[in-house]
Amino acid sequence: MGRGQVRSRAGRGAVTGEGRRGTQSLARVAVAVRAGAAPLWWAGVLAAGVGVWLPGLTGRRIGVWAGAALFLVTAVAVALVRRRRYTHFAGCGTRAGRHDVLQDRRVTLRLRRRAGRRWLVAAFAAAVGSSFAVPAAGGALLAGAGAGLWAKALWIGRVERDADVLLWVRTDWLPGGPVGRHVKGFRTTGIAAGDAAPGGARRRR
Repeated sequence: MGRGQVRSRAGRGAVTGEGRRGTQSLARVAVAVRAGAAPLWWAGVLAAGVGVWLPGLTGRRIGVWAGAALFLVTAVAVALVRRRRYTHFAGCGTRAGRHDVLQDRRVTLRLRRRAGRRWLVAAFAAAVGSSFAVPAAGGALLAGAGAGLWAKALWIGRVERDADVLLWVRTDWLPGGPVGRHVKGFRTTGIAAGDAAPGGARRRR
């Protein structure tokens, strides 16, 4: 078993059923969602900070107001998008098998952020470039996306607490996103399994 992975039976909230499809590596859904939140937020803040010093075609005042509107709209849209699919998978999740492997929070964060690094760099460059037209607006959009992902992770945490389970997804399904087209459903464990709290935050000891 690789470093950064634990059996699903570890700790309180262990599972007892044997997985029908053999051993699977599982990542926390909430951790995968919030992995992009901080990078997008800080890239957006930096891009907006650079952009506000550029006069742009519209002027700074209009750019800042447009950025504020984009931030709010993007944050709400990202927080709500595909929520029905998350709810459906959470409601019909199957219990993780006894020999399934739970991926550590830090491993999930590292892999997800590494996979999205090129997109983040491209988005940052586009946000800075857009400031020559509308100052700070592109950066505000990126920051709004980060805030929306963070809000979605918090909502997933409330779903987990209400159901008294943690939601997991197979790591081989994860490249397309936690509810991407390859994802067929979630796995569940007890609330104390793994090293991340409901919502994907670091578990307090």
